[in-house]
Parts: sequence; structure tokens; C-alpha cells
Amino acid sequence: MIELLTPQQMYRADELALQSGISIDALIDNAGRAVAEEIARRYGSRRTVVLCGPGNNGKDGEVAARYLKSWGWPVEISEDISNAELIIDALYGAGLSRDFPIELANMINSAGVPIISIDVPSGLDGLTDCPRGASVKADLTITFFRKKPAHVLMPGRELCGEIVVADIGIPDSVLTAINPRLWENTKPILPSLGPASHKYNKGHAVMVSGPKLNTGAARLAAEAALRVGAGLVTLTGDEATLLIHARHTTAIMLAQADSAKELGNFLHDKRKNAVCIGPAAGMGSETRAKVRAVLASGAAAVLDADALTSFAQDPNQLFVAIAELPTRPVILTPHIGEFARLFNDLVPLSQPKHELAVSAAKQSGAIVILKGADTVIANPDGRAVINANAPPSLATAGSGDVLAGLAIGLLAQHMPPFEAACAAVWLHGDAANRHGLKSLTAESLLEHLV
Repeated sequence: MIELLTPQQMYRADELALQSGISIDALIDNAGRAVAEEIARRYGSRRTVVLCGPGNNGKDGEVAARYLKSWGWPVEISEDISNAELIIDALYGAGLSRDFPIELANMINSAGVPIISIDVPSGLDGLTDCPRGASVKADLTITFFRKKPAHVLMPGRELCGEIVVADIGIPDSVLTAINPRLWENTKPILPSLGPASHKYNKGHAVMVSGPKLNTGAARLAAEAALRVGAGLVTLTGDEATLLIHARHTTAIMLAQADSAKELGNFLHDKRKNAVCIGPAAGMGSETRAKVRAVLASGAAAVLDADALTSFAQDPNQLFVAIAELPTRPVILTPHIGEFARLFNDLVPLSQPKHELAVSAAKQSGAIVILKGADTVIANPDGRAVINANAPPSLATAGSGDVLAGLAIGLLAQHMPPFEAACAAVWLHGDAANRHGLKSLTAESLLEHLV
């Protein structure tokens, strides 16, 4: 995980760096030089116009102009971009407190030349994923020390273009005092196999199936759980449903459990330590009863799709059931529509997405994976992680079922629950990237899990 800093936390990082003996002039010079070096590395010398604002962002632009000019570039600090072949946007940084003029944004964005923004594209709020008024759309954004939420949340991430984080001399030790609670997701460390490992100590994941005409989603999740390393995986359902599964599965086991009571009895065996319910489970009282049976079992639980929507009329029922065994890990995996139904009291609030997810995690007592192009994983203790490796090809039927299966497969292996949720999301995006953008289906996604 890599820390993300809010604009206020970045100001604090600057203050702490100054207290450690680094001068503000040195920080600005380092920042401006880093900008100039990144530009020179990518572009040949060309007519460059630097748009400078009133704060330190503008000072960074002035220093970048000075370095480029010393290296022989034709550079001017000006508001006239009519003859520019490259524009450096040093107008406003992440802490912009007022709306950015749409006319100015349009003028810059329509120039038809490379645009390089310092810190964030001017107009983009560094804390949220949204422009204030309007925003510059950069080809390259150069920020310093650590990224901010806007660099990884959508649409901010798209407005930034390529993002470079430059070292300007702020020591990592300042992070101890700042104590950030937000990170960018990175490649996980997965449960390892020892010489004495066997299928039973790799965990037993259980996937609760939907009815006979809706078996595919649960099967996708079960296959993902097996591929991510669970020692055993069992699909449960009624007899008619299991006959369908039997024609499609080999290593995945089948166990009949017609009702919530039978499911609860099946889960009395504590070796069955992780259960997923929701993918195409059907909505209504029977699913609610099965969710309660899963939660009462004490096994780690992933609640997805219909398991969430079945509680939309009275979400507190679900939250109370989660609270009854607070030491049992629970992961909720809603997309934004399911989130809105389950947390309808939160959605009207104008919170950044990561803060919205944290509020939901605290309210529910569960880890929340708020899915999307910028999936946020939030823990009830206030920690949150933003994922940025998911390609748009993941917007396909069954993709979310695979994610639910990855999460339950990692929980079965006794991976710490918040880390398991983050790892599942990262592996999901990585598999899609390995596949490529064309012709991705949930089935083909399974083939690229590593």
C-alpha cells in the first residue's frame, strides 16, 4: 500500500519538512526542477508557455521555466497560449478553494498541444474526484511526495493523464506524525504455502448457490475461490440446483442444503470457515434467512448482490446481525446502485467516495468494497484504500461474482480480512489487465488469475 495524502495533510508534510531543516526555497527549487526534468525526458525542445498562478504552484512553474530555458528551450511565462507547442499548467494546486472558470479550462484544453499540470490539473479538487467548476485535462501530471485522492479517484484520475510522483526531499518520517488513513492499493502479499501445507489448512470456502436457473454466478465465484488458493470449495443448494452444478464442476464439491436451517446445520462444521452468499441468490425472505444463518455460523462472510438488496427495505436488520458476532469478519461488495439501496441515508451527502465508503463501513460494522472504476475498500476503523488498476473491460456480466469469490477464497486461507478485501480487488483488476481489453468475459477472467 502507498499512502495518499489529502491537501491538508500535504500542507502538514511541507511544514514538517521545514521543521526538519529543509528550506521552502529548496522544496520549490526541487519541485520546479523535477517538473522540468520530466518534461524534457518526454518532449523535444519546443515553444513552451507556462501559466502561473499566485501560490506555490505558480512558483513551481516559474522554476520549471527557468530550468527549461537554461537547457535551451524557448519558454515564456504568459497568459497567451496562441503560439504554444506545450503548456505547463501551474495555475492552481490541489487546495483550490473556488470554482475554476470554464472559459479558461476550455481555452487550455482546446489548444491542441501537450498539457503538463503541476500537482493536479487546475480546477480539480485534490480531496475529491471532482472538478470545481471546470478543470484542465492534462496529458501528464507531476505531483510531489505522495499522490492525493484526486489522482486515483474518477474522474480525477482521467483528468490527470499520466501521473508522476517526484521526490523533492520531504523525508518519509513525516508520515508518522501525519498518520494517514488512506492508501492506494498495490500488489498484495498472498498467503504462502509451507512444506507441510495441505488442503485442510488452506481453508474451506462455501458458496451458497441461487436456484436452478441461476447457477452461473455462484459457480463463477466458487471457481475464483478455488483458483485463488482455498483448499476446498463447496457449492450448496437444493437438489435440482446441484444437478445443474454437477454437469459443470469437477474439483468443486457439492452439498445439499434446501433451506436456511439446513444451511446453518451444514455450517456447524467449523472447518467450513468462509462463506459467500449473494450472486444470483434471489431476493427476498429466504435469502435474508440464509444470510442470517451464514452470519450466525461464525464463519468469515462475503455478502454480495442479492444478499445486500434483500435487506434494502430494512438495512438495520443486516447491521444488527453483523454486530452479534463482531469478531467474525464480514465483507460487503456493493456496486453503487446496491450501495444506494443499502445506505440510502448516506448517498445524498456530498462526501468524497472514500469518505462515503468509510461511513458505510462504520455504520454496518463490515468491510465495504464499493465497486467501480475507482473501487474503494473501507474498514470500520476508518482505514480506506483506493484501487486504480481496474480496466473498463471489467464492466461485464459476472465480473463481480469473480471478485466475491476471490474475497472468500482469501478469507478461507485466514488472510486478515481488510488485507484480503484489498488483495481481491487488486487481483481482479490485474487479471483483467493480463487478459487485455478485448473480449473479456467473466469466464476468461478466471483464466488469468494468478
